[in-house]
Amino acid sequence: MSDTHCNLIAGRWRPGAHARENRNPSDPSDLIGLYACAGIEDVAEAAEAAAAALPAWQAQGTQARADLLDRIAAAIDTRAVEIGTMLAREEGKILPEAIGETRRAAQIFRFYAGEALRIPGEALASTRPGVEVTVTREPLGVVAVIAPWNFPIA
Repeated sequence: MSDTHCNLIAGRWRPGAHARENRNPSDPSDLIGLYACAGIEDVAEAAEAAAAALPAWQAQGTQARADLLDRIAAAIDTRAVEIGTMLAREEGKILPEAIGETRRAAQIFRFYAGEALRIPGEALASTRPGVEVTVTREPLGVVAVIAPWNFPIA
């Protein structure tokens, strides 16, 4: 039998509301595993856990956040072939495309590492003399997302 995969919520691996088979689209006889499907309560608890962790993340300096995102990118790059092989099996993609998707995920982490260091705000021209206009954007906060099945890592 194949592996059973759980959801990671608040630092603990746990089953979801129900499990679902994941089969290799290019070889339906290949059962990759059983995956936990999160229910409404699971999603709510995950969002609450993320919201509870947010103050500690915000309290870190911008350099610490950028460094962590860079380390994640490096770890993904180091394991790009391994992760890409898993993705090819799960998605039915050809291996070079799946590895490329993995490398793209690392690029996204590097991009946001740079964003963490960028000086916030945007200066705009004012219609009034002697008045400066600065636009700053604040993060929305914790959100629940359903990622596209055909690009789960990127």
